[in-house]
Amino acid sequence: MFSTDFLSGLLTIVLLDLVLAGDNAIVIALAARNLPKSLQTKAVFWGTFGAVAVRVALTAVVVYLLKLPGLMLAGGIVLLPIAWKLLKHDDTAPEVTAASGFWAALRTIIVADALMGLDNVLAIAGASKGHLGLVVLGLLISVPLVVWGSTLILKLINRFPAIVYIGAAAIALTSARMIAHDHLVAGWFDAHTWVGYVLDAGLIAVICGGGWLVNRQARRRE
Repeated sequence: MFSTDFLSGLLTIVLLDLVLAGDNAIVIALAARNLPKSLQTKAVFWGTFGAVAVRVALTAVVVYLLKLPGLMLAGGIVLLPIAWKLLKHDDTAPEVTAASGFWAALRTIIVADALMGLDNVLAIAGASKGHLGLVVLGLLISVPLVVWGSTLILKLINRFPAIVYIGAAAIALTSARMIAHDHLVAGWFDAHTWVGYVLDAGLIAVICGGGWLVNRQARRRE
């Protein structure tokens, strides 16, 4: 449990969730904003509990599916636009109607988190390398942090943009590892180990370097 691979995988999962789930935290806050103060904390707590349960179930399914030949390769490719989108600043807040009652808020939180968390599920499933216990532990640590520390996390990301680039690099690295470990191509990558390192560095450079250049040009135009 305390091996280097386990701890590095856990750190990657927590980092991915903190960087990817900012919008989810805002959705939770918006859904519960019209409730009385006494019910807001309760709705957020049980909404988070339900969201974690749904996220674990979805991730378990994805972890199983990624064992099928070709799907891990496809999943790795799908992660790349997710990493790219992460670096594109979008100042628009998600449109969420405030719920009028406790159960409505609870339903909104769980459903919205499930729909918006599909990118998290794929990234976490890839980073876990099939270890479901790692997925559960990572989610138990990161989801409550996202929910109760959403304002702080968003302020930190705005103040230190490097956090987003680190998250994008982690997704790109996860994508490269998923591609290289797919059953269809794993044998070839094992026979040419240097290609795997080139793929790791190349995808990180393309995503982070390309994202930085695009953002720089956008700022100049503004």
